[in-house]
Amino acid sequence: MSQAIPLTRLGGKAFNHSAGNDAEAEYDRLRDLAREEAKKRNACFDRSHQAYERGDGAEAKELSNEGKRHAAKMDEYNKQASDFIFRENNATGRVADDTIDLHGQFVEEAEDILEQRIRYAQQHGQTHLHVIVGKGNHSTNHVQKIKPRVEQVCQELGLQYATEENAGRMYINLQGGEAVMPPAQQGGYPHGGGHQQQQQHGGQQQHHGGQSQYPGGQQQQHGGQQHQQQQQQQGGDMAEKIVTTLLKKLEKACCVVM
Repeated sequence: MSQAIPLTRLGGKAFNHSAGNDAEAEYDRLRDLAREEAKKRNACFDRSHQAYERGDGAEAKELSNEGKRHAAKMDEYNKQASDFIFRENNATGRVADDTIDLHGQFVEEAEDILEQRIRYAQQHGQTHLHVIVGKGNHSTNHVQKIKPRVEQVCQELGLQYATEENAGRMYINLQGGEAVMPPAQQGGYPHGGGHQQQQQHGGQQQHHGGQSQYPGGQQQQHGGQQHQQQQQQQGGDMAEKIVTTLLKKLEKACCVVM
């Protein structure tokens, strides 16, 4: 992944099926733990900055390191939640073999998963992939969050893609040719009907090697709450960069004095 991108979730409905309370509770628990670690991280970085402004380099460094530890825990909880929702939504019998469901993922997570799935499919001779991206019905202002990122990944890999008749799904040609679905082509959820492509997109061809396994998981939450988590986590990333820069300046100044 070339750059950091917003941790925005696909939508408020994270499961592609009727999930039990235990599954929903586990997903919510992991995302909530990540959110709490993000808050603690941000608080540490704020206090570290304040300590730096007071000229207390030792405390600033200690608080910065504490913030980084909370950041690592946040990443781990989010990874567990992403894996959990993916396994639930992509379990055998819930989607077809030529389909990947990205419900419940943050945009950053969805991009990583999709890139791994494309490489895996190409290395195993698969010709196409259906990607369930959601229609954005549960997202803030009903804006599709993951679809633009899927389009970007396809463009970077030189793969042509099409929006299917079901606007919540996309068809990707993994062979580098035009993204035209056969009339009888079926994909997505088992027992689903065929879909015709509506839009064509292209890009320059690139090949990426390396086989990788792809994660799994499931969940249900609400868009506004996830958006708040995104802001907290991104704000903390910026605070960490600022604190690190200030500490380096302080260390350099101390060395000059000595």
